[in-house]
Amino acid sequence: QVRVVESGGGLVQAGGSLRLSCTASGRTFKTFSSYAMGWFRQARGKEREFVAAINWSGRSTYYADSVKGRFTISRDNAKNTMYLQMNSLKPEDTAVYYCAAKVHPDIILVPNEYDYWGQGTQVTVSS
Repeated sequence: QVRVVESGGGLVQAGGSLRLSCTASGRTFKTFSSYAMGWFRQARGKEREFVAAINWSGRSTYYADSVKGRFTISRDNAKNTMYLQMNSLKPEDTAVYYCAAKVHPDIILVPNEYDYWGQGTQVTVSS
């Protein structure tokens, strides 16, 4: 079994910053660099939406238009950790943010293609 855990959420004022982290471990966990990783979010009453994704090496990334230029996804394979640096936060960024993982070399944009999900971390941006 693979366990994915997000952290770093919280309450921040509009224009502020937060950094989310995602770690993975478990009995059947493979080398962290084997996993394509992604961030998704779900606001209350809305469907889960794609935020950002990163390939196994971290050299390839992809962002939703709504966060491009404000959010940065990265990973440190030596620490088994992925990050989402969120700057210039807006109230519409308020959501539960989820980390997802799948053994795959390339970027994955579709949530149904991921195998492992965390429980989510709440990000609230006040106006």
